[in-house]
Amino acid sequence: MCKRSAALALLAALTLSLRLPAQSPSLAIQVYHPTAKVSPTLYGLMTEEINFSYDGGLYAELVRDRTIGTDWQALAHWTLVARGNSVADVSVDQATGPSAALPRSLKVSVTSATEAAPAGVQNDGFWGIPVRPRTSYSGSFYAKTDSVGVPISVKLVNDGTGATVASATVIGLSGEWKQYTFTLKTAQVPVTANNHLILTIPRPATVWFDLVSLFPPTYHNRVNGNRIDLMEKLAAMDPKFLRLPGGNYLEGDHISERFQWKKTIGPLVDRPTHPSPWHYRSSDGMGLLEFLEWCEDLKIEPVLAVYAGYSMMQEHVDPGPALEPYVQDALDEIEYAAGDTGTKWGAERAKNGHAAPFPLHYVEIGNEDWFDRSGSYDGRYAQYYKAIKQRYPDLQLIATAPIKSMRPDVLDEHFYMAAEQSFADANHYDKVDRQGPKIFVGEWATREGEPTPNLQAALGDAAWMTGLERNSDIVIMASYAPLFVNVNPGGMQWATDLIGYDALSSYGSPSYWAQVLFANHLGTEAVASTLANAGPRVYTSVTRDEKRRKLFVKVVNARSDAMPLSIAIEGAPGVGPEVTLISLSGKSPNATNSIANPEAVVPVESHIHTAGAKFEHSFAPYSINVLELSY
Repeated sequence: MCKRSAALALLAALTLSLRLPAQSPSLAIQVYHPTAKVSPTLYGLMTEEINFSYDGGLYAELVRDRTIGTDWQALAHWTLVARGNSVADVSVDQATGPSAALPRSLKVSVTSATEAAPAGVQNDGFWGIPVRPRTSYSGSFYAKTDSVGVPISVKLVNDGTGATVASATVIGLSGEWKQYTFTLKTAQVPVTANNHLILTIPRPATVWFDLVSLFPPTYHNRVNGNRIDLMEKLAAMDPKFLRLPGGNYLEGDHISERFQWKKTIGPLVDRPTHPSPWHYRSSDGMGLLEFLEWCEDLKIEPVLAVYAGYSMMQEHVDPGPALEPYVQDALDEIEYAAGDTGTKWGAERAKNGHAAPFPLHYVEIGNEDWFDRSGSYDGRYAQYYKAIKQRYPDLQLIATAPIKSMRPDVLDEHFYMAAEQSFADANHYDKVDRQGPKIFVGEWATREGEPTPNLQAALGDAAWMTGLERNSDIVIMASYAPLFVNVNPGGMQWATDLIGYDALSSYGSPSYWAQVLFANHLGTEAVASTLANAGPRVYTSVTRDEKRRKLFVKVVNARSDAMPLSIAIEGAPGVGPEVTLISLSGKSPNATNSIANPEAVVPVESHIHTAGAKFEHSFAPYSINVLELSY
């Protein structure tokens, strides 16, 4: 009898459910119920010398291998030029250089040459040298000669036609090392990256060259500055900080190959360069001061990472006396960045051309020290923490691995995920202990697509970011990584990367545009909201800016079909009659951008007319959406 009753009850329930209409997806928003303060530094930038991010990327230098290296590839991008019947030889002089930091040079020995048939060398740049019409390029080199007064012809030459697109002559060479400058100015020439730089000598002579440099116009016209197009893309992301000088790049493969900041400041001729962990040599043109000026140009703050005694090939320095020199070096670095001119390193910064100190509130101790199998990070962090806090008690210190002996101010956590992981873990920080340290998501990305992310990755990123926004009381900073990739063959060591470029142009990936949308439409407080009956692969976050009376609603529809959503703005009867909608979408999750098609997936703005605080909208499949409302 009990079994029969249970069966009848189940049948009745099923019959009733078939009669009831399916409940439609809805989002209820309580504008005046804030749940958390949104961190004012939530979105920022993480930088790294990888994928030719600095040399051949953001750092605007056009000459590749401008200084002469130590291995068999030292002349890989320098080629002999011998016009007509001229005769010459090119080699590396291991014993002659312009400075102690640069002890080698490019030796050009010309035994036969004339004005009509000169000889010398050419440089092919980073997959070409870009030129544009009516543009001035600033150049320089260090040189000496055994034939005093020999002139040097400098030209930019088109690869395909052999036509000279700009030229200059440098005179006054002597038997002593000296820097010489020149300007190459183009006329009405085609826009192309298929060019190379040539230095030629018109008569028999031996000339030694080093630190051969050529810069296009730079962002904010900085000497030794950055590419304009890439800086503009960064500015469009509305970042609040820059984590510098990089993760693995900070550590190096070996202790001797770490980022030694003192060797990256001052004149370029005094910077010895060093190997990067990604198997090419860093010019160190992007030195500590240039990183800080990068922050200044974007009006953001540095998050300064200091070397903490661990390098990637499992080399480490034990806590205690052996670590003290490295701790002192970190204290000096902080002083260089933030000290006034009355301090030793603040004065050195002023000597380098920047008298004003930079704002500094966060210092990160090391990078990904969970990889250190020695177990020494707890002690190393504590030693740095004590020394830095004693001198700079207000600095917030970031740990890069969990600490047992003490509670760090901030903990850096990294996530590299497939899209399915990003979707599944979008509520990761909903479950985090609020009594623990604040969180810096210093590196994260949904890794699908190469060299840059596709739309599926952007959807995963956006789903993840809704969780960051809902929990930005605990997650105070987050930065996607890696930031850059040179898309030429051989330019990429890691996929997937936010912004792609070649020598001439650049583009933002779908994930880049997701970052732009989220960072540019962010309130000061998260507010309570309830998403109901939406099913899987739908994600939301809602923030408000009370001062501006703006409400920002993010809706991510990662499904393959459109999703109608009823939205109710509770407690705000004065919602404006028009809602701005900005959407990023595509026909397929594989949709993406590229050098050839840079705008296949870009945000589109439209407007929704509403009758008040309740309205409906159908969100497109595979879409990231921002609703901006006035209330």
